Amino acid sequence: MKNRVKGALDHVGLLDAVRRTKWNIKRGFGRTDRALIERHLASSPVRKLQLGCGSNKLPGWLNSDLFPSAADVLHLDATSVFPLPSNTFHFVFSEHMIEHIPYTAGQMMLEECYRVLKPGGTIRVSTPDLNFVVGLYQGEKSDLQKAYIKWSTDNFVKWAPDASGSYVVNNFVRDWGHQFIYDEKSLSRSLGSARFSNIKRCSLNISDHDELSGLENETRMPVGFLKLETITMEATKPL
Repeated sequence: MKNRVKGALDHVGLLDAVRRTKWNIKRGFGRTDRALIERHLASSPVRKLQLGCGSNKLPGWLNSDLFPSAADVLHLDATSVFPLPSNTFHFVFSEHMIEHIPYTAGQMMLEECYRVLKPGGTIRVSTPDLNFVVGLYQGEKSDLQKAYIKWSTDNFVKWAPDASGSYVVNNFVRDWGHQFIYDEKSLSRSLGSARFSNIKRCSLNISDHDELSGLENETRMPVGFLKLETITMEATKPL
């Protein structure tokens, strides 16, 4: 039995190695990414980095993802040192990404964001709010919360015997590769530990900076759900 399990694991490891090698060949073993970085830094008077863009590529930004499917998206592992120079970017943005990496890795990500930002630069982080998750289970529910619970059950918790917050909450903290769900206090503390200042909560798609306004992708969910789900924080690298 142990030999069969080990054989299966070795097979999975081999397939993953083959996949990564093919992907690296396609990306020119880093040439594609170096060209993307050089092009953005040379052509952008306002340098803007998006982490974990997925399919939501922002015009005028250096969009990045762990394993990009498009040639114009930078390969960037947010849990490692960024392949980017220090004190370079005016803005950094991530939407519903930091919850997919462990808490300690998220701290390193924020420290790297601090490093690559120019003094006076701003980071904007949008992520699921733990208070929202708890609210699906406790207390009286608003019509929007009830609609969210039904939508989530119908789409992601089909095994649940009924549309109940308890099933949706249990699924939410485990599904989609979620690793750590922040609330305002924990995200503020992480930003502060990364040496950011002027830490504040923002409304979805609203910012004092034009470059950081209208970025969150509300169209990927029914109306009102992303706003219900999300906490958004901005912070500044001190001058």
